[in-house]
Amino acid sequence: MSIKKYLIPALLCLGITLGQAQDKDAYVQELTGTDLSIDMVAIPEGTFMLGSPEGEHGRNADEGPQRNMDIPGFWMSQYEITWELYNLFLQRSIDQIMEEHKGSDVNLDVDAVTGATIPYVDMSLGMGTESGLPIGNVTQLAASKFCEWLSAKTGHFYRLPTEAEWEYAARAGSQDPYFFEGDNLDEYAWYSQNSDDTYHPVGEKKPNPWGLYDIYGNVAEWTLDQYFPDAYQDKNAYFQPIQKEYPVVVRGGSFKDDATELRSASRKVSKPLWKQRDPQFPRSKWWHTDAPFVGFRIVRPMNPPPPEDYHLYWIHKN
Repeated sequence: MSIKKYLIPALLCLGITLGQAQDKDAYVQELTGTDLSIDMVAIPEGTFMLGSPEGEHGRNADEGPQRNMDIPGFWMSQYEITWELYNLFLQRSIDQIMEEHKGSDVNLDVDAVTGATIPYVDMSLGMGTESGLPIGNVTQLAASKFCEWLSAKTGHFYRLPTEAEWEYAARAGSQDPYFFEGDNLDEYAWYSQNSDDTYHPVGEKKPNPWGLYDIYGNVAEWTLDQYFPDAYQDKNAYFQPIQKEYPVVVRGGSFKDDATELRSASRKVSKPLWKQRDPQFPRSKWWHTDAPFVGFRIVRPMNPPPPEDYHLYWIHKN
């Protein structure tokens, strides 16, 4: 399959300058009008080997061939986005409250951002939506619109991570299957062996070396990338822009997955089956009914894109 016309050349994303960012340190994104905030970790620029080597236990063919990737610096949310944070987007109750320290990366009216529908049933499927629990059952479109709303609200450019950015951040300098040494996954992740088949409050396990919690397990995480099994063969591609609803890459594995599916290089894909029990016609653009194991975290590039490229990162149709 030829996919070059759908790819974004790496040159659009590389060669960044940091002058537009105030600094390269971790920071807290406050949300005026609420006591909620988002802790953002600084991920340094660097080069790494995307994918897994042949012979890695649990490896699938779509994890290769390995390729060197240059990754510009960015910030990533330290924790997976929680229900209480996502509910700010759903309810839109703080839209008209002016941010005390609004950035200048994005000049967008918050009222221009399409809101998601309020779910008509418990989308946590009984696992809970109370404080600290990660959002689940949201579509990639819904996660992307949260990022657009947050960008309009704060003036900083937020989006989902690319598949390469996600793996780079998860590895935190390691080229082993996991970012840690030894057989101690239980210390870092909620997965099939210890989760009791449910997600857990974010941040209860140890973080990776770059300070990211639950990067493995708990809920799998949306990326920006359309899934292609041969994606790594194109050495000029930084990510695969979305062209259709399925399949899309999710990373990190979840509370339902076994250890091999939590490896840094493991790729999973979205499926229509995730809306199997949706009684609506057409089925919801915003919610899955059968994927409480998929949520997301967000990133902010240190060099934001020009407005004419926003549509590549904020999905405007699906």
